Amino acid sequence: MPLPIAVFWERSDVSGAEHALLEARDGLYAQGTLLAAAPVPFACRYEVQTGPDWATARLDVRAEGAGWARAVRLELAAGRWRVTASEQGDLDAELTRNGHARAGLPGCDDPDLLYGAFDVGLGGSSLFATLPIRRLGLLDSSEAAAAGVSHRLSVAWVLVPSLEVVQADQIYTPLGDGRVRFADETTSVDLICDDEGFVADRPGLARRVTASA
Repeated sequence: MPLPIAVFWERSDVSGAEHALLEARDGLYAQGTLLAAAPVPFACRYEVQTGPDWATARLDVRAEGAGWARAVRLELAAGRWRVTASEQGDLDAELTRNGHARAGLPGCDDPDLLYGAFDVGLGGSSLFATLPIRRLGLLDSSEAAAAGVSHRLSVAWVLVPSLEVVQADQIYTPLGDGRVRFADETTSVDLICDDEGFVADRPGLARRVTASA
């Protein structure tokens, strides 16, 4: 069945875009595509499923470019993440040809490092910020959404284009008026969100594009 909602973001950090088709009535199910020209030109397709509480249950990602392709799957089973990965071709050759460092291997050597992560993230994607925002109710009229109250999270973070999976600490702080401050080890930005918690503007990464009348 066709998914009822389409969202499109234009990248501001590199030439690229993100397009997602989704259903969000009982948790989130989404299929999306990331396109980026750097560090090497690649396409990244993802499928993500959460439970009704917006905690992530499964993520499938496939990235491919000239002479290479990689895939990774994350599944939550009995409270622990199961991570499987595959690769074809030589991403490192393409990276070094373009003056970049070699990539890490796809997947995660020790999935136990991801224990306690209720959310997944995908590098370069604006959609995935919605998962903790909705799971924690940061735009609701609730105690969790009180302006200035910070929430520190452990996230299973998928790097692109390598598809290496790492544990990442992130902080989300609701500011009111549809704004949520996102911070990690290197970044602090104020996300502007719509009423459903989807990012309209993520400074330094992407801005949502809507159809013209």
